[in-house]
Amino acid sequence: MSTVRGARERARIEVTAAIKDEARRMLAAEGAAKLSLRAVARELGMVSSALYRYFPSRDELLTALIVDAYDSVGAAAEQADARAHTVGAAPRERWTAVCEAVRAWALDHPHEYALIYGSPVPGYSAPADTIAPASRVGNTLIGIVRAAHAGRGLALPPLPAALRPEAVRMTADFAEGLPPEVTAALVAAWAQLVGLISFELFGQFNRVVEDRAAFFAHAADQLAHAVGLPAA
Repeated sequence: MSTVRGARERARIEVTAAIKDEARRMLAAEGAAKLSLRAVARELGMVSSALYRYFPSRDELLTALIVDAYDSVGAAAEQADARAHTVGAAPRERWTAVCEAVRAWALDHPHEYALIYGSPVPGYSAPADTIAPASRVGNTLIGIVRAAHAGRGLALPPLPAALRPEAVRMTADFAEGLPPEVTAALVAAWAQLVGLISFELFGQFNRVVEDRAAFFAHAADQLAHAVGLPAA
């Protein structure tokens, strides 16, 4: 019985992977808004009712693709930080290594990047299942800043008095132990990081920035400065 169950589980894993692969192909060709379970089933030679046993709705398939994408870019960020930390890199170098890894992942997976950081999919609302995967890159950057705060310390960015209550709330929510000044700067840096990559990926840098790798490296280092990380 266990052998049969194992074979069925392997078959389910393989079919699930095939469904996701075909859905990613459709994302690349037509965009997330046009993703359809019936179209995926047709391309795989399955009847729709069979596919529904794996993903009961388009939104559940989208959620699976979104979670996979967040986990993939999150793993890239975490691995880059681990490599930098292993060789004794300073926090600012670890920060830029993570930023470079996120950019490289985006350039290698443009359609998945667009799915998680591009325009919202009409009619789709992301469930709570996506929160932890979506936090992996941000938590990696927060961990680097937290390590610097515990070590050499941080140069506190300016914080307007009117923003302090919000910065205190954000710190309690996801950056406990950091000064509120740094938390506010981290959120701004995260938004700027996504914006830099999006501008490159979606063509806004065309005929504006030619050496994009050098430009990005400089910008990532400036973001590290903005959150208070000392120079390496």
